[in-house]
Amino acid sequence: MIAEETLVQRLKQKDSKAFEVLIDTHKERLYWHIRRIVLNHDDANDVLQNTFIKVFRSIDGFKGDSKLFSWIYRIGTNEALTFIKVKSKKLGLGMDEVQEHMVNNLEADVYFEGDEIQLKLQKALAKLPEKQKLVFMMKYFEEMKYGEISAILNTSVGGLKASYHLAVKKIESYLKE
Repeated sequence: MIAEETLVQRLKQKDSKAFEVLIDTHKERLYWHIRRIVLNHDDANDVLQNTFIKVFRSIDGFKGDSKLFSWIYRIGTNEALTFIKVKSKKLGLGMDEVQEHMVNNLEADVYFEGDEIQLKLQKALAKLPEKQKLVFMMKYFEEMKYGEISAILNTSVGGLKASYHLAVKKIESYLKE
């Protein structure tokens, strides 16, 4: 395992082996993070690829103010959200409508292995505002600490706790319907 500072230094020198290490280290966790946002396997792979391309092109802009992992996750999150915005424009739908469209297509996704309860949870998540949805997914599914989420979303821990609490209440309410 390469120390993060050494890895960043080698990435800034456009070392292809360092880039392979970066991808191998983060691809699976980042894939699932992106997949929870865009829902579809093929879309998640496209966004993941775009994320790593952007990381490679933008590594000189990495200042080391946060962990490399947080910086990559921020890029992946932004790429996933941009993907959804572009998709909503292409389909001529609003953000809420495109989320609903994505959840409805989830059942047809051969890579979706969830049951009826997981599908209902996805429908509940689709109804949440973007920030609440992201915070809930990172905290609940990825078991991230508020400090990590704060670094990724560039938001205060207090704000994140409030968003998570509101998300949980809304999901509980939806699931009881």
